[in-house]
Amino acid sequence: MTNQHTPHIKATSADFAKTVLMPGDPLRSKFIAETFLENPRLINNVRGIQGYTGTYKGVPVTVMASGMGMPSIGIYSYELYNFFGVENIIRVGSAGGLADSVQLRDVIIGMGACTNSAYQNQYNFNGNFAPIADFELLYRAVEEAKSLGVRYQVGNILSSDVFYHADPNFNNAWYRMGVLGVEMEAAALYMNAAAAGKRALAICTVSDHILRGESLDADARQTTFTDMMKIALNVAASLS
Repeated sequence: MTNQHTPHIKATSADFAKTVLMPGDPLRSKFIAETFLENPRLINNVRGIQGYTGTYKGVPVTVMASGMGMPSIGIYSYELYNFFGVENIIRVGSAGGLADSVQLRDVIIGMGACTNSAYQNQYNFNGNFAPIADFELLYRAVEEAKSLGVRYQVGNILSSDVFYHADPNFNNAWYRMGVLGVEMEAAALYMNAAAAGKRALAICTVSDHILRGESLDADARQTTFTDMMKIALNVAASLS
C-alpha cells in the first residue's frame, strides 16, 4: 500500500473507505454520492473518473467510477486493492438480460463471471480460471435484496470484451448454459480481487434484454437503478 498518487487516481489511502462502490458511469458515481452519502467529498476526478467518500448510516463509504470494460476496471480496481488499502469493491452497473426469466430492472447478483476476455492470460494458468464473487458479500447482498423486497436473481453472468459483436449468434451458447445477463467488467474485478486476496461482488440492474429487444434509455440507467445502489450501500454499512 502507498500514499502516493497514481497516473489514474489523485488521492491517498486516507481518502478511501475500506469498501468502494464502483459504477461504470462517472455520472452514476456522482448521483449515488449526492443522493445517498452524508457529507460526500470529491476525492478523485482524474480523466473525469469521479470518486467520492462520505458516510452511509454512519459508516465511511467510497463510490468511484470504473469506466467501461475490463481494461478500465482492471486498472482502477488493481490500484484500489494494491495501492490504497481498499478491501471490498462492489460493482453497481447495468447488464443486458439474456435468460428468459430475466426482466427489465431486475437485479442480477453475479455469483460467477464467464468471459471471452484474455485478461486471465497474465496469470499463466494451465487452464481457465473461474472468476467468482466473494461469498460473504454475495450472501449479504441477497439478504438485503430480500429485506428490501427487490426482484433479484443470483447466478452466472458474462463479462464480454465486445459490445457490438460481429457474430449475431454470439450470445446463443451463453444463453443455453443459463447465463443470466451480459456486462463488461465483473470478471476482471473478480480476478483482481482473487490475486490481491481481497473481496469483490458485481450487482447489476437489467437495462435491456438482448434477445427480446427491450431496453431502457440512458437517463433511466443513470439515475433510476436505485435498488442495486441501496443493496450495495447496505452491504457496505454492514461490514463496519
